[in-house]
Amino acid sequence: MKQKTPERFHLESFFPYLVRIYYRAVSHAVTAIYERDYGLTVSEWRAMAVLGNDQPLSAGEIVTRSSIDKVRVSRAIAGLTKAGYLERRVDEDDRRKVALQLTRSGQAVFEELVRKVLLLEDQMLSGLSDEERKQLVNLMARVRTNAEALEPDEE
Repeated sequence: MKQKTPERFHLESFFPYLVRIYYRAVSHAVTAIYERDYGLTVSEWRAMAVLGNDQPLSAGEIVTRSSIDKVRVSRAIAGLTKAGYLERRVDEDDRRKVALQLTRSGQAVFEELVRKVLLLEDQMLSGLSDEERKQLVNLMARVRTNAEALEPDEE
């Protein structure tokens, strides 16, 4: 299907632009909580979120589960360790592997943060029914699948 070129391009209604605007608004709202209240970076928060539900994990497992690159995960681990929120232990089954887990204070911060970000999520989605929330997530997943299919293969 050949598309007709519009007479004018309207950035304010261009879907990729709208995604960027939505991303910034949502991201700033969440960032205000973990950065302002706890001094965490986005990578530290994501690493903590991954660890909070399933620990201990290796740095590689955090990379896989968080979509953060290795360098940022390494920095996040260092920052969380320095803050006293994370401890490293040599894995008893594989002495080459370092097992990472939240300290008691790290777990407490994680649990406080989860309560706050879930409340924020509920506020952002207020006015949407449960069915609309599910539909939104499904539509976002479909758009993501379409976008990923357009990406060139990395070699």
